[in-house]
Amino acid sequence: MKLDLSRRTTVHLCVDMQRMFSEDTDWRTPWMDRVTPVVAEIARRHCEETIFTRFIPPARAEEAEGGWRAYFERWPQFTGDEIDPVLLELIEPLRALTPPAEVLDKPCFSPFWRTDLDRRLRARGADVLVVTGAETDVCVLAAVLAAVDHGYFVILPKDALCSSADETHDALMELYAGRFGQQIFLTDAETLLGAWPGR
Repeated sequence: MKLDLSRRTTVHLCVDMQRMFSEDTDWRTPWMDRVTPVVAEIARRHCEETIFTRFIPPARAEEAEGGWRAYFERWPQFTGDEIDPVLLELIEPLRALTPPAEVLDKPCFSPFWRTDLDRRLRARGADVLVVTGAETDVCVLAAVLAAVDHGYFVILPKDALCSSADETHDALMELYAGRFGQQIFLTDAETLLGAWPGR
């Protein structure tokens, strides 16, 4: 299928490109440095069509619901009371693009859960989401499946996604291509930007 976005309203959703995942922490995603220039180029050309998400943990583990409490009991150093707040910020050069790019804070993996993301997208008339960011097999996965459930066509530039686990990253690329061909389109940033010209 040839990618043609000339008659579509497209938004770039960049997932969790934050300092706590790029710096020397227990949640570091080693590939992030490699994909950052690609993500930044997409965001730079489409600042006004970009929404950056940030994963914001609860202040304390006991404030989390259900399985999230055990999760943050395992990772107390990332709760709001213990983490250095600068680690929650977007990495550079992405932070410099806000505004006009928007920022959306979320309390869990999916950016659609308990946020106004769908309302923001509907207000723009969006029907296509370009999803980039981290990690392919965690928060990006949650974003992609939720976007499909909400009826958006999802484009994944493979060179703008990163994970800390090669095996599950590769498995998801195969899953998307093999099982979601009508709803998800895998490509690369060069092809995407050729079909979606910006500044």
